[in-house]
Amino acid sequence: MTLTGTMWPETPAALVRLQQELASSQAAPWRPAGVRPLMAGCFVCFARGARGRGRGGEQGWAAAALMRGSRQLIEAAVARGEAGAPYEPGLLALHEGPLLEAAVRALRTEAEVIIANATGRDHPRAAGLALHLGAALDLPSIGVTDRPLLARGTEPATERGAMSPLMLGGVEVARLLRTRRGARPLVIHAGWRTDLETATSVVLASIRRARTPEPLRRARREARRARATDEHRVDPALP
Repeated sequence: MTLTGTMWPETPAALVRLQQELASSQAAPWRPAGVRPLMAGCFVCFARGARGRGRGGEQGWAAAALMRGSRQLIEAAVARGEAGAPYEPGLLALHEGPLLEAAVRALRTEAEVIIANATGRDHPRAAGLALHLGAALDLPSIGVTDRPLLARGTEPATERGAMSPLMLGGVEVARLLRTRRGARPLVIHAGWRTDLETATSVVLASIRRARTPEPLRRARREARRARATDEHRVDPALP
């Protein structure tokens, strides 16, 4: 991969240019060596009580949870910092990208693949934060979201493992995956060095009792726990 400039631009125009480069970049496809690769889920949360869209400069807590499959937590790490810019659709990297990278890099052991709450090719420039983060870390990456950004499709069957394509401009850019029978499907996004077949198989291997991949759930828990601890130190009167 040869990309120009910083991996985390500070302006929308610079990010758009980088996203266009990322969308057209070629990297060797990744395949897991086993059924349970070493996965790092990463998640960021921000200070409670904020109204409206995410603000630039607000305090954030990002966490990464490293797991083997859906049960074995190996380690977790937390990074603290500020959102780089207000949240705007298609420009999520400006808001939280560097925080997520810092959390993953804080892990002592390198993951084989990362899972982020972000899109991949389902994006105005086919380069959402899940793909961007993988390129910044030089690690294969997968995105998991509750709903598509731009793509459209029909719901899959009700059984676990059922899938259906999400299309944008006549191309399958993401996939609906039923991770638990009867539960609402997740949107699975291929990211850096992954395709939709690999992404869906890795996500299914990471499911335990909940519908969400366990590494992502653990990362969300760690981020929120760090936020609660820090906010309590600031205001001991909080319950």
